[in-house]
Amino acid sequence: MKRILTFLLLLLLSATVKAQKAFRSIVPLEPVVMGEAFQVQYIIDDGINAANFYAPAFSGFRVIAGPNIYIGSATQSSNFRRSKNFVFTLLPLSTGKLIIPGATINIDDRQIKSNNTFIEVISKEAAVSRFNKGQGGGSAYFLRPGENVQEKIRQNLFLKIMVDKRSCFVGEPVLAIFKLYSRLESKSDIVKNPGFYGFTVHDMVNLADKQVGTEKVNEKVYDVHTIRKVELYPLQAGVFTIDAMEVKNKIEFSRSAVNKKTEQVIVEGVLANNGKEDEDVNTEKFENSMSTEPVTINVKPIPVSNKPASFDGAVGLFSIAAKAVKNKATKNEGDVLEITISGKGNFVQLNPPVVDWPAGMEGFEPSVKDSLQKTISPLTGSRTYRYAFTTTNPGTYIIPAISFSFFNPDTGSYKTINTAALKVNIDNNKSNSNIDILQSEDKSSSNRTSYLLIGAIVLSVIGSLIWFLSTRKTKILKNKIELKDNKKGSLSVEEVLASTALLLQGDNKQFYYSLRQSIWIFFATHFNLSGSEMSKENIIIKMKEKNLDMNIVDELQGILQQSEAGLFTNVNITDDKVRLLSRTKEVLEAINKSLL
Repeated sequence: MKRILTFLLLLLLSATVKAQKAFRSIVPLEPVVMGEAFQVQYIIDDGINAANFYAPAFSGFRVIAGPNIYIGSATQSSNFRRSKNFVFTLLPLSTGKLIIPGATINIDDRQIKSNNTFIEVISKEAAVSRFNKGQGGGSAYFLRPGENVQEKIRQNLFLKIMVDKRSCFVGEPVLAIFKLYSRLESKSDIVKNPGFYGFTVHDMVNLADKQVGTEKVNEKVYDVHTIRKVELYPLQAGVFTIDAMEVKNKIEFSRSAVNKKTEQVIVEGVLANNGKEDEDVNTEKFENSMSTEPVTINVKPIPVSNKPASFDGAVGLFSIAAKAVKNKATKNEGDVLEITISGKGNFVQLNPPVVDWPAGMEGFEPSVKDSLQKTISPLTGSRTYRYAFTTTNPGTYIIPAISFSFFNPDTGSYKTINTAALKVNIDNNKSNSNIDILQSEDKSSSNRTSYLLIGAIVLSVIGSLIWFLSTRKTKILKNKIELKDNKKGSLSVEEVLASTALLLQGDNKQFYYSLRQSIWIFFATHFNLSGSEMSKENIIIKMKEKNLDMNIVDELQGILQQSEAGLFTNVNITDDKVRLLSRTKEVLEAINKSLL
C-alpha cells in the first residue's frame, strides 16, 4: 500500500512539473536598479485553449503597463500559433531580493499556475560600484576613452544560429533557432531572412512572438531575443544549406561614466532613418552589420532494404487505432471510419492510410483533424482521418486490418503496425439517424432521411449554380485583363476576388482553386507576368525586387501555402474561409498601395 501511495505521489508531482513547464514565468537574471522599470513574462506554450488569465498581486512593485498579450504568427497548417505571452512592465518600490509571484490560467477546464521567481533590486550607488569594479553584468553603454568600438560591439552584440543536428534522414526534423544576444543600446533590422531550400518549414516562434530572455555567456548576462525558431523537414536526400540571416544595427554609446540599463529594438525591413534624431553631446552612434554562418545539413536517404510495401514516407515513432463511429447501421445509411495515428514525427508530411473496403461498401476521401503540440520538436500528438462510407445491402461486413509503416530514425529501422479488423453490421430496417454523420449525429423524426435527400438535391443545384457563376466571373475577369492590355492596377482588389467571394458557402476545393487563381490574376495585372512566369517562387522574387515589406511577402507566402494545402490535400484548414479571404484582400491592397 505504501508503494502504491508513493507511486501515485510521484505521478502527481510529474503531472505538476509538466504543467509548470507548459506555463512559465520569466524575469531578468541581472539585478534591477532602483527606479528603473523591467519586464515580467508569463508564457503559455500551448495557449489555443487557454482562457481566464489571472495576474498576481505584484506586492512591492508598481505596474507601469500590462498585460500586453502577444500571440504567435501564421504557420503552414494554421493561422495562429498556440503560444501566448503575457508581458507586464513593473517598477520596484524597494531594494532587496523580491518575489515575483506566478500567474494562473485555465486550460481545458483546469487551472494551472506558473512558477514563482525572484529578482534582485539594487540601489543606484550599488549599481555604480559594481560597474566600476567590473562585477556582474555591468552596463556596456559606457565607452571609455581609447576603447576599440568595433571590438566592444563584437563582444556585446552578436547573432547565433543553433541546430539540434547536422545530419538526418529524409523526413526527420531539424530544429533551427536564431537568437540575438545584446548588452548594448541598439536598434536591429533583419534585412535578410534565411532560405530553407529543400525543406518543408514549420514555424514555431518568430519576431512577432516577442520571446525575450536572459542568458549568461562568459560570466556576462545578455538580453536574448529569439528571432526565429523553425522545424525543418527535408524533402529529399542531399547536402542542403541553411542560408545566413543578415542584420544591420545602430548602436549608441555614452562618453560619460553612466550605468544605464540598455534596451534593444528588433524589427524586420522597416528600420529607416526618419530624419534627424535627437542628439546628445555625450553620446555617439555607430552602425554595424552581422550575419549567422551558413549551416550545412547532410540529409541521408531512407534505406531501401527491408522497406515495407505500405511505407509512404512517415518518419518518427507512431501508433495506430481504428474504429467505426457506429458498429451497427442500416443499408443506405452513412457511417464513419476513424483512423488515428499518434506519436511524434513528420505529421506535416503524412498521407492518409489506405483502406481495403470490402465488396458492397463504398468509402470516400477522408477529412483530417490534428491535435498536435506545435511548439514541441518533433511534432507530437495525433492526427485523425475520418472516412465516410455507405453500403447498399444488409449483412455483416469486415473491414480488414489497416497497415501503417514508418521509419524510426533513432533505430534506423522500419516498423509496420496494424489496426484490428472491424466488424460492421448492416440491417434492413429503416433508420431515424442522420445520413451525414460528419455533420451531425442528432436524432430526428422518421422522415428526416427524406428531408436530407431533398436538401442534398437543393444544395447540389445551388452549388452547381455558384460554380457556374464563379466560372463565368473568372472568364469575365480574364477578359478584362486582355481588354485592358495588362495595364498595371487595371483591376481593383474587389474585382479580382469577386469570383472567390461567391464560393464562400460552396465546395472547399472550388474555393481554394478560385482564391489561388485570383492571386495569379492580381499579379498578372500588376507585374506583367504570364505563362511559366506565374509561379509562387517567381512572385516572391518580384515582390522582393520591388522592396515590398517582408511581412507582406511572408503573409502572401502563407496564404498561397494554405490555398495549396486546401486544394491539393484533404487536410482541414484551421482558419475559416471568410477570414482567409479577408486576409488575402488586406495583403493585396497593401501590395497595391506599395506599388503606387
